[in-house]
Order: sequence, then C-alpha cells, then structure tokens
Amino acid sequence: MSERDEKLHLRLMHEDAEYKRLCEKHRSFEERLKELQEKCFLNEDEKIEEKNIKKQKLMLKDKMESIRDRYRKEPA
Repeated sequence: MSERDEKLHLRLMHEDAEYKRLCEKHRSFEERLKELQEKCFLNEDEKIEEKNIKKQKLMLKDKMESIRDRYRKEPA
C-alpha cells in the first residue's frame, strides 16, 4: 500500500464507520484463515469454510476499495 493509500486508510478508519467495520471483519477472516492454514490437515467442513472465507474476504476488499475510490474522487 502506498503512503497516500495508507493515510487514506487511517483517515477512513476514523471517519467512516462502514469502512472500519469492513476492515475489522476482513481482519477477523485473516485470523481464521491463518488458523486453518496452520493445521496439517483440514476436514471437509474446514475446507469449505476456508473457501467461503476467501470469497468473503474478496468481497470485503472490493467494498473497501469502492469506499476508498469514493473518497479519492472528493475535491481536495
């Protein structure tokens, strides 16, 4: 992430409740994925969970990027 994007991210974490909620959810998915990836073997339910988490993370990332784009387009 560029310095400009990092500043925007920090600004949005303080000013935009929806963006903050999405980031927190994304982080919780990251943590769960890490737990799953540390296992030597995943059962079928865990494999499905891993796949679903990855899809949900992508959707969250797209929503967060949409919010960042909206803020980038605001007049300075």
